Formats: sequence, structure tokens, C-alpha cells
Amino acid sequence: MLRYAITDRASLADDEPHRQAALLAQAARLAAEGINFIQLRERDLSAASLASLARNLLATLRSHPPAPRLLINSRADIAVATCADGVHLTSSPNELTPAQVRALYASASLPEPVISLSCHTLADVARAASFASNDRPTLILFGPVFEKVVAEKVVAAGTGLDLLRAACVAAAPIPVLALGGITRANTGPSLVAGAAGVAAIRLFL
Repeated sequence: MLRYAITDRASLADDEPHRQAALLAQAARLAAEGINFIQLRERDLSAASLASLARNLLATLRSHPPAPRLLINSRADIAVATCADGVHLTSSPNELTPAQVRALYASASLPEPVISLSCHTLADVARAASFASNDRPTLILFGPVFEKVVAEKVVAAGTGLDLLRAACVAAAPIPVLALGGITRANTGPSLVAGAAGVAAIRLFL
């Protein structure tokens, strides 16, 4: 089972120095537990701050071999500049394509990147699967599969296991990770539905 953690430093502490320290400690713990991927998703940070944090995370992760692969959310430029392992792309029409990200890595003489892509509908999945082999993502994050609750309020309705099952079929051979409202209790059913693993924030806190 693939495990993919998504960062949220604001949930770890109240001030920035402690947030980043706690995030590095969390990364070390996840690396020691053998997690496969960590997505750095701190969209409020400036480019310089994000790059600095990415470098610190990479140093932390790579001190725990075999290191989890670090992906930078939507910032291929920072991923290349920091020699991160890959990039996470959203389904926005303004995003780079996987082929463009691979070309950036190749031009910098970096190893081929891991590219994950968020998909929220079967149409998103079908589009990703229809790309030429060089333009397909490495992984698809599909969701929200389950109801997402924050502060006891539902902020996103879950699409359910039937749609996850259909997404896994439509995406083949691209692995699909279940995203959204993931818990230990519903991880098993997600795998039974065809997911290759799970992606989450709170599950790995």
C-alpha cells in the first residue's frame, strides 16, 4: 500500500519557527515509519521561504534511507531548484503538464520526477489516462472520497467508494490514491475498491 502525506504546518504550532520545526520532526517520524511520499503544500509561503523549507525537508528525509519522495505542490520551479523528487499538479487548466515538468527536470539534468495529479471527477481521470505515455502522471490522487469534516462542520461531501472504484478502472495503469476524509477505518475499503494507497493530511499527523 502506498502512503502519501500532505503537509499542513499551520496545524502543528502557533508561530512560524515552531511550525517549521514541528514539520521537520513530523517528516523525520514519517520517514522512519517508511512512508512513500510527502507533498509540501504550504501555499502561503513566499517562493524563497518555500524553497528554504523544501531544502530542510529534503535534508531531514534523506537522513532516513530509504527516504520518502518529496513533491512540491504546483511549483515546478522550486522543485527543480531544490532538487526535490517531483511535483504535485492540480487539475487546473493553467497548470503545467506532466510532460512539461519532465522536460524541466531533464533540462536541469535531474532524475525523472514523480508527478502526482489531483482528479475530482471521472472526466479528470479519463483525461489524464488518455495522455501519451510521457504526459501521464505517475500517480493520481482522487477525491474527496469520504466526507471531509473540519471543526465539526462538513466542508466537502464524499464521492464514495463506487466512484473511487470507477476512477481506478478508468485510470489504469496509473495508480490511484484515495484522498479526502481518509481514516484508518476506511483505508481498507479504499484498497478493496482498487486504490493503490491513500493520501491524507490528518491521518499522518
